[in-house]
Amino acid sequence: MKDIADQLEAIGRSVTGPPATDPASNLDGLTYAVTLERTYDADIDDVWEAVTDPARLARWFLPVSGDLRLGGSFQLEGNAGGEILECERPSRLRVTFGGPESILELSLAEVSDGRTALVLKHSVPAAMAGSGAGALYVGPGWDPAVVALDEYLHGVEINDPMAAARTIEAQELCRGSIERWERVVAASGTATGDQIADGVAMARAQFTPDLS
Repeated sequence: MKDIADQLEAIGRSVTGPPATDPASNLDGLTYAVTLERTYDADIDDVWEAVTDPARLARWFLPVSGDLRLGGSFQLEGNAGGEILECERPSRLRVTFGGPESILELSLAEVSDGRTALVLKHSVPAAMAGSGAGALYVGPGWDPAVVALDEYLHGVEINDPMAAARTIEAQELCRGSIERWERVVAASGTATGDQIADGVAMARAQFTPDLS
């Protein structure tokens, strides 16, 4: 893997949603979203195939099965499944992810010198997330995927993605990811200090169980 800090710094992150409020406030109809942005040294068709072709997904992310077409469904091995809502090759994929109100969007765009910009946006109802600190439940999970895609596009394949996620190196990456998402959430004004502290504790327990 490239230097962990370099890989993490190559990712743009943001959290959007309603401002931090009393937990009892009505959040119906509102949404929190985490967005990750990364530019890859690969052309748009290559990146599109890497994120949509089942054989290629299994080499850097997770095995996927299902009726993989517009209107069909998918299931990631040991992870979430959902419905395929939009699929516009080679620029846009929109699916439900783990539930009908959890929406994952991938957008690809060509940039200079044959490179490709990827934007990953994961949105959930505010009532489900509770606050912008909900980003700490998903952001440190998406960061390693964004990094793994870069490694894969440079020729590095993962034989067992689930086992790879448990290695100390992967947990070190997640620790750096948690620190960055903590700062992003704080700067967004979408969570209180206590909510952020609770989110950080949960993220450490989930993503870095073997690190002190």
